[in-house]
Amino acid sequence: MRRLTQRLPGRHVLLNDRIDGTFPAHHPDPTVAKNLVQLQETVAREQADFGVAFDGDADRIGVVDGKGRILWGDQLMAIFAREVLAERPGSTIIADVKASQTLFDEIARLGGKPLMWRTGHSIIKTKMHDTGAPLAGEMSGHIFFADRWYGFDDALYAATRLVSIVARASTSLAAMRDELPAVTNTPELRFAVDEVRKFAIVDEVKARLKLAGARMSDVDGVRVSTDDGWWLLRASNTQDVLVARCEARDDAGLARLKSALVGELSRSGVTPPADL
Repeated sequence: MRRLTQRLPGRHVLLNDRIDGTFPAHHPDPTVAKNLVQLQETVAREQADFGVAFDGDADRIGVVDGKGRILWGDQLMAIFAREVLAERPGSTIIADVKASQTLFDEIARLGGKPLMWRTGHSIIKTKMHDTGAPLAGEMSGHIFFADRWYGFDDALYAATRLVSIVARASTSLAAMRDELPAVTNTPELRFAVDEVRKFAIVDEVKARLKLAGARMSDVDGVRVSTDDGWWLLRASNTQDVLVARCEARDDAGLARLKSALVGELSRSGVTPPADL
């Protein structure tokens, strides 16, 4: 990071650039809001255009705009997709099943081919190779460029691309964020279940929904679309947890989606998490 920023134009304020495996400032997960407070405070104090955070091995990225607002992985992908599709019209752009519908809609609007795929950075990289996609990303902050780069998740490179986009734009990163459609959604909700039951629960929900004729994708767990928006339920590949997320156009729609998800969990004998 030190060597890179020395070669980039602009003014760069470096935080936590002394390697310390005890992480004295905060945990290095850039997708957890509380871990970005230090960055938000620095952006405000320095009147910076935006701030960038990395995880411990710098393959995941987190970003806050000049107003201190967090840009999540799908919002970053929408901004990156504009540049990639302007140079490579009609390309396939991949995002994981947890990403906002607004991202897939934006890719299509820009003339690209949106592809919703399973969560997991190695799984995404394999799908990029199979499809020739120049860009892919996950809500976890893994962003993969096979456009002027090698097709792997390199957050330092993603940060450089973001610097380049903002430097050449006539608007700020905050304005780019404001151009994206406004939706209301839950964060990624994770709750513990019996390891033996986690995949079976998802299969039970999927079977009931298919029988009911629901509009759904089962590429990774089950993602159900309704007139309000969508909700997702999938089993973690690495932990004894289920993962859920809901997204709607307004609070009333979000409440209905959450109620539908709670109902399906209850039917499979799962006590829903309190934040649902």
